[in-house]
Amino acid sequence: MKPIRLSRPALTLAIILLGYLTLPMSMTGTTIALPEIGRDLNASGPGLQWVVTGYFLTASAVMLVAGSLGDLFGRRKVYATGAAVYTAGTLVASTAHDILLLDAARTVAGAGAAGVMAGGGAILASTFQGAARTRAFAAIGTVAGIGIAAGPSLSGLLVGSFGWRTTFLVFGVAGIVILAATLLMQESRAQVRPRVDRPGAVTFMAGLALTMFSITQTGTVRWVGLAAGLALLALFVRIERRSDHALLDLALVRNRRFMGWIVGGTAIGMGSSGVMIYFPTFLQGAGGLSAGGAGLVMLLMTAPVFVVPQVTARLVNRGVQPRHLLVAALGLSAAGNAVLAVVLHPGIGAAGLAVPLALIGVANGLAMGLVDGQAMGLVDPSRVGMASGLLNTVRAGSNAMMMAVFGAVLVGVLGMRLGDGALAAEVAAGRPGAGHGVEFAGVWQVAVGAVAVALVGAGALVGWMLRGRGRVEDGATVVPARERVGVGR
Repeated sequence: MKPIRLSRPALTLAIILLGYLTLPMSMTGTTIALPEIGRDLNASGPGLQWVVTGYFLTASAVMLVAGSLGDLFGRRKVYATGAAVYTAGTLVASTAHDILLLDAARTVAGAGAAGVMAGGGAILASTFQGAARTRAFAAIGTVAGIGIAAGPSLSGLLVGSFGWRTTFLVFGVAGIVILAATLLMQESRAQVRPRVDRPGAVTFMAGLALTMFSITQTGTVRWVGLAAGLALLALFVRIERRSDHALLDLALVRNRRFMGWIVGGTAIGMGSSGVMIYFPTFLQGAGGLSAGGAGLVMLLMTAPVFVVPQVTARLVNRGVQPRHLLVAALGLSAAGNAVLAVVLHPGIGAAGLAVPLALIGVANGLAMGLVDGQAMGLVDPSRVGMASGLLNTVRAGSNAMMMAVFGAVLVGVLGMRLGDGALAAEVAAGRPGAGHGVEFAGVWQVAVGAVAVALVGAGALVGWMLRGRGRVEDGATVVPARERVGVGR
């Protein structure tokens, strides 16, 4: 069927927002279904964890390639293809009766998610300008925050009422709606269409995937895999330097201000991902809360993202320097982690956690949408797909690594304190009757304290990287054409 191309920005925004609502909701919601999946399919350990890990890994590895292909062949086409692949993988997951098939389906869905996320950001960057772009990306931040916050609640309701398969079925149907809606979108692409950088695409995806996979492993496999993955990434850089049709224009990486937004957004995500994923387990294990009670406490952290991105957009459009808001967000996240390190103890309730969790949540809300919109404003329109792919690759990859490292630190340090690795794993998993809440709280204090220190350093670094010329006008950082990345290429 030939697409019905309507050039209405509001319609385009609505379609992109649907994708940015569904995919984060699916991402966070799947973790709730893991226990029932394990019981139903008789799975545990790495096989069960791959239901989540495989999705993250492939999404991270494919985003840069998807964004760059959008510049060449059409951003709407990449968005639609991503939606189709995501939908197919998710629907197959809903019918899987074997953990290997489920893992494979989720891995495929992750590859499709990469097309939706990278293509969606590029479409908005090429559709909106100035203050309208700021508002559009703020809307993305709000909707993505709602998806992240609502995913566990929706999936918990579906799993409890109808079983885990219904969760994937619902998200698969949402994918069908997204795919159908892309027929209403207008296409956009770069004016010059060189041939595809196949060597660059293969080495990048293989190198990043192998590196991220190795981080989740132990022993010799980890170090051999890391060495091979890093070698492939080094080869990728060499290929891109010599290519006249590069998958990644290295001028993006060399642009201090563009990378400043990426570093800032990545740091914000790393400041919250460990708490987002693992703190509910602490609340249930050492805090004695039910799963529902832990979810309600976590609303202290997720609720601010419902409204703060829109406040950010208004501040930017009224003349507040965006870089000041990002540095402030890093400071708030650092303060939230630091306060959490001070007040945390077994049995702590919502009242004691309100300030630290709210600070981290407000910091997330300030950065959501702001980073994407400002970074895209520094890039030539012909490179917005590539830029969106790089931004989402770094964000997703670093968050996945942070989750892996944070979890390993919790178990490892707790194991040293208890002198028993198996017991440490039981305590860290929040198993009833495992005890040792005081020791577990102490490990958490060390972990979030270290994150707070890192965020202070990140704030200073980002403040330096984003300094320089460029004024705020009509809600967007105005950069002379000669300073935009990719101009004239």
